[in-house]
This record gives sequence, C-alpha cells and structure tokens, in this order.
Amino acid sequence: MTSVWRTSGWVLLGAALILALSLGIRHGFGLFLAPMSAEFGWGRGVFALAIALQNLIWGLAQPFAGALADRFGAGRVVALGGVLYAVGLGCMGLADSELSLSLSAGLLIGLGLSGTSFSVILGVVGRALPAEHRSMGMGIASAAGSFGQFAMLPGTLGLISWLGWSTALLVMGVLVAFIVPLVRMLKDRPLPPQGQDQSLGQALREACGHSGFWLLALGFFVCGFQVVFIGVHLPSYLVDQHLPASVGTTVLALIGLFNIFGTYTAGWLGGRFSKPRLLTALYLLRAVVIVLFLWFPVTTFSACLFGMAMGLLWLSTVPLTNGTVATLFGVRNLSMLGGIVFLFHQLGAFLGGWLGGLVYDHTGSYDLVWQLSIALSLLAGVLNWPVRERPVARLQAQGVMS
Repeated sequence: MTSVWRTSGWVLLGAALILALSLGIRHGFGLFLAPMSAEFGWGRGVFALAIALQNLIWGLAQPFAGALADRFGAGRVVALGGVLYAVGLGCMGLADSELSLSLSAGLLIGLGLSGTSFSVILGVVGRALPAEHRSMGMGIASAAGSFGQFAMLPGTLGLISWLGWSTALLVMGVLVAFIVPLVRMLKDRPLPPQGQDQSLGQALREACGHSGFWLLALGFFVCGFQVVFIGVHLPSYLVDQHLPASVGTTVLALIGLFNIFGTYTAGWLGGRFSKPRLLTALYLLRAVVIVLFLWFPVTTFSACLFGMAMGLLWLSTVPLTNGTVATLFGVRNLSMLGGIVFLFHQLGAFLGGWLGGLVYDHTGSYDLVWQLSIALSLLAGVLNWPVRERPVARLQAQGVMS
C-alpha cells in the first residue's frame, strides 16, 4: 500500500491543491451578496440569480469538460478552466450591472469551475489509484477542497474589509491563476484503448440504461440544492436573526473545517461499507441537523453547532457518489459520467441559489426554502437506498472489479 501512495502521491497533491483553490474561493461568494447588493441597490435576487446561473452553466459544461479530460487527458481542460475562472473573477470585480454580473460570476466562472472542480479532478485521482484505494483517494482530494473553504473564507472576509469587494475579487483572480502551473502535477493521460473499448455513445447508453445511475443523479440534485442555498444565503439569514455579519463567515468556515474530517471519513468508510447506504444515512442526517437548527433559537452558539454538524455532512456525498459511479461503470469514462451526475447536482444548485433569493424578496423570509431542504433530504435518502454496488455486466465479463 505504501508504494501505491508513493507512486500516486504527486498526482493526489496536485489534485488537492487545485481543488483547495477552486472550491475554497468559490465557497466565499456568499460574502459578496450584501456589499454588492447594497452598493448597487439590488435586491438579493439579482446576486442570487447570477450565482444560480454560475451553477447551472457549471453543470451544463461539466459532462463536456469530463469527456475531453477522459479522451485527451485532464491537463489542458484544467488549465483552460483556471484561465476562465481567473478572468471571470476579474470581470466580476469590475461588474456594475446585472448583465455584467451574470456574464462574469455566471458564465465565465461557471465555465471555469467545470474544468477545475470535482468531476475532472476526481477522474484524474480515479485513474491514478487502484480500485481498493480509490474511495480513500477521492476522500482525501475532496477534503482538500474543504480545507480551501476553511482557509479562504476568513481571508476573503479580510480582503473585503481591507480593500473593498471589488479589489478583493481582483486579488482572488490572481490566486486562482496559480491553478495553471499546478496542472503539471496531475500527470494525467487517457487510458489506452482496450480490446472492446467503449465509444462515448456506448458509455452513455450503458449508463442511461442503469437505474442506479439515475438514482445517484437525483440524489445528488438534493446535495446541490442544499449546499448552494446554505453557502449563499446563510450569512444573510444569520444577519436577519440579529447576529453580527462575522458569525456567518465563522459558520461557513466551520463547515469547511469539519468537512475536511467528514469528507475524509466518508472516503474511508466508502472503501469498507456500501457507499449508497452511507449516502442514505448522510442525507437523513442532514434533515435532522436542519430541523434542529430551525427548532431552537438561533444564537451564535447554535449557528456554530449547525456549521460543525453540517460540515461533517457537507461534501461527504462527493467521494461516495463518484466512487459508486466508478464501481458501476469503471474509470475509462469516469470524468464524463461523473460530470453527468454532477449536472444534476448543479441543477439543484441553480434552484437552491435562485429560489433562496426569489422567496426572500417575495416573502421577507427563507422559511419555505428551509422546509423544502428538509423534504428533499428525506427524498434523497429514499432514492439512494436501492442502488447496488455491482459492476455492470461488461466489467464482470472482463473480470474488472473497479
């Protein structure tokens, strides 16, 4: 086992650093809602719509980015994503209208994220590690994204306080540009064709004919809805509950910190127990955590407890979902198939981010969206339960247990 990790360690480190930068900065966008809305006199729905568009475009572009990475290697895809992401942050810092905000925060950053986030990067990790260590490797890389959230959020708030929201975004664009040289660490190459290698069309037909693929995708929709709603709107929700603005930043940082442990643990458990059953447990626990948060009076202490509990469950779904896709269909087309599942995550993310702002602007409260989050958690738990971790017949015939 030591030799396996030594051989793949450089790839895993590069993947971790890229995810830490990409997702760490992305998780701080909610901190810009209040200052940008206040400066331009926007309702919360304007910023929420731009972030919702970002998630939608990210999801729509993800299967194509994944397919390119599977066929030609991930290096060029990640590099192009890093450039688009950095340019998008720079343009967002200069945005002064609803259109320019949607084009920068929505279109450019959404395209950038499709090349620098989970589906492409975890596809690299999946190809670099053997099946028995794959879930753990994905957990480690995903945990790095959570560390980025924990580390970047206080830094983002500090930049906004020190330089203002516009210059803070320009600085963040420079940081994201470091993704481009990190690409050299991935050393990803497409797998060589095998005797009866699948075409893209065959891979798609195989996955689309498998019920487990759709159940995973629908469950992942719920994950996207919840994490983007909470990530974008929780700081403002806590201010509405008469807590200082710094509490929202602290809670999001706690989510990032505790998700390091949660995601790593999920990856470890996924190598020992049924990943779909673990997903069911995670979604049901999310429902319990949200109910308790809303049930008790919202204080700084209860908000921090919510951040710690939700952090343990935050992105723990990612290595389990991607690991199940790899088990079912193998790693040859993992970035593309993972990208399709991730599209459903981003459809949920679009709805969660946009609906949060829309409901608030019309009702002055987030209560309806919180209630919907609870109901969706229960639904996701039910959807993941029937999924079975058995390789498709093609892999069984080849004797590939991946």
